Amino acid sequence: MTEITIALSKGRIFEDSAPLLKAAGIIALDDPETSRKLILATNHANVRLIIVRASDVPTYVQYGAADLGIAGKDVLLEHGGTELYQPLDLNIARCRMMVAVPKDFDYESAVFQGARLRVATKYLRTAREHFADKGVHVDLIKLYGSMELAPLVGLADAIVDLVSTGSTLKANHLKAVEVIIPISSRLIVNQAALKLKRETIQPILDAFSNAIGK
Repeated sequence: MTEITIALSKGRIFEDSAPLLKAAGIIALDDPETSRKLILATNHANVRLIIVRASDVPTYVQYGAADLGIAGKDVLLEHGGTELYQPLDLNIARCRMMVAVPKDFDYESAVFQGARLRVATKYLRTAREHFADKGVHVDLIKLYGSMELAPLVGLADAIVDLVSTGSTLKANHLKAVEVIIPISSRLIVNQAALKLKRETIQPILDAFSNAIGK
């Protein structure tokens, strides 16, 4: 029996993925939010789920430790793994990658005048490419969390981060000034696994495709 490993991360992506997995007939036997297990059995003896950090999902799939995975476009852009097959945009965990600044900061004038901006983000590759395309000079400051704090304490002029409702920005007196790219989660597949395990993997891909109406 061909074994299949699917890499997922906790939180919103796992919750939004559950109906798609169910459509493929795959149901986890444990809840990752309450279980300490990192490898979850499913109702199929040959299918298991592994729970990893969102940023690590593409790595597990790229190197074959997982056959399939679900990862946000933001993670895939940073990973830069061109070897990964991305057959489906699942349209889940949707948000936008945006530039945000303090409410009293005139971003357009700063850009027009050629100011060198300090930008805090954990999405260094995406931010670097975005500002390079605009011809804006920036110093990138890598942070791992609480991005909104950086402009408030003078660490940065702007941030690049994911924005869903915008309520966190508003609560911290920031405003979104530019959309870099819409973000949603993708199904990713190890290309070697797709060739070697196609009979098992293809029905999963078809079930996901049918579930999202594609």
